Amino acid sequence: MYLSRRFPALSDTGLLLGRLVLGVVFIAHGWQKFHKYGHGDVTKMFDGMGIPLPSVAAFYATWVELAGGVALIVGVLVPLVGVLLFADMAGALWYAHADHGFFSEKGGYEYVLVLGALSLLVAFAGPGRLSLDALLGGGLRGDAVHGERRAVEV
Repeated sequence: MYLSRRFPALSDTGLLLGRLVLGVVFIAHGWQKFHKYGHGDVTKMFDGMGIPLPSVAAFYATWVELAGGVALIVGVLVPLVGVLLFADMAGALWYAHADHGFFSEKGGYEYVLVLGALSLLVAFAGPGRLSLDALLGGGLRGDAVHGERRAVEV
């Protein structure tokens, strides 16, 4: 038996910790694109990687990472944000890291794979009860936010 079934607050605490860490990481990367490089340099970098519509992609990556990271931290629109961040990481994997093998130390896709998978995890699991979505009445996934579990009969 999972401890979270005996102590439901553990799931909510785990989701909160995961959202906080993931949110901080995405904010850091979005801030780097926004503040350190700027839109023009990110666009040039994306163009050099062969990313279609590099200016649009640079805008998307910068702002979905910044705003999405904040949304994860406060726990608002988490299912939507998780999918948008997954798409961001799928693009990073495909265009920037796939040709460099698995390990991130060699520019590989290990890191973006983890970030993408965790983004989908929070998208599918929802934000938990320790979130702004829960405080505001459930957001996009009210049943999961409020801890109601439906049994699946096999």
